[in-house]
Amino acid sequence: MNPKNITKEYTNGEITVLWQSAKCIHSGNCVRNLPEVFQPKEVPWIKMEYAQSDRIIETVSKCPGGALSIKE
Repeated sequence: MNPKNITKEYTNGEITVLWQSAKCIHSGNCVRNLPEVFQPKEVPWIKMEYAQSDRIIETVSKCPGGALSIKE
């Protein structure tokens, strides 16, 4: 496994967020928009239980590099 190309899934039972490390440009949009969910210094760094699904979807849609997406 290439450590620069990791895909992880995070779910809250309603939606699943995919994170693809190779696409992450570290803009910080996710952390600035929803810091209670996106905590890059923690493990796991995405804490889906701390916000409603609609707020998570809205924040994921602002990811400029496409590293974050909602699994269909």
